[in-house]
Amino acid sequence: MRKFFILSFAAVFLGTSLVQWNSDGLQALDKTGCEMDCQKCHTITNQEAKEILLNMKIPGAEILKVQLSPVKGLWEVSFMNNGKPTVIYVDFSKSFILPGPVVEIKGGKNKTQERLAKIYENRRVDFSKIPMNQGLVMGDVLAPNKVAVFTDPDCNFCEKLHKEMKKVLQERKDIVFHILLYPLPFHKDAYWKSKSILCNRSLQMLEDAYDRKDILRLECDPKEIDANIKLAEALGITGTPTLVLPDGRTHTGTMPAKQLIDFIQRNR
Repeated sequence: MRKFFILSFAAVFLGTSLVQWNSDGLQALDKTGCEMDCQKCHTITNQEAKEILLNMKIPGAEILKVQLSPVKGLWEVSFMNNGKPTVIYVDFSKSFILPGPVVEIKGGKNKTQERLAKIYENRRVDFSKIPMNQGLVMGDVLAPNKVAVFTDPDCNFCEKLHKEMKKVLQERKDIVFHILLYPLPFHKDAYWKSKSILCNRSLQMLEDAYDRKDILRLECDPKEIDANIKLAEALGITGTPTLVLPDGRTHTGTMPAKQLIDFIQRNR
């Protein structure tokens, strides 16, 4: 009787598949008619996914892709939410959602993070909207390989990337970084620091800020900082540092100099 109860519970838990005992314990058998192809029996459309998001009070979501998740019984829904790529999971009955992350036990891979990384790698922004003449210039302004960098003077990862950018310029004279100051709202001093740095057009002041040195608070009001904040929001850039290449590819976060050069050289 106890074994029957366990088998019945497992059958429900495994999506009504039949189960059997073997040398490895309890195992699901695919007796549902799907022939190991879940999409023969289960479907979800982009419109259905959008309606689910509407019910979850996410009205402005833009569906990117709906596909089977790495976990059987779940759909993976990728979408843009206020310019930010997001991944959630919907069960086959379309009654429940799971926010993730999904982590593979063997190897410990974060499958949700892998999907987000691919979205970031494949997404494109309109590079022509970036005012390259309004930021700080790091490198030869006439260099052919131009990179826009959205940065925050109180951002630790921005400091790390900045050091890697300096290494790149020691090796490559054909690359130039155009730095746009983009103070994040949760860094309480970043806004006035960004304005002071831009008033002087001073890379040294930016580097002093990265080194946590005191910088002079200037009474000036360059309009570019507010414009950068609005531009970042329009382009879907929500974090720093963020690199943007002329082909529209973006990367958020730091990376070693060699990897940074490879990223720039893939410009197409």
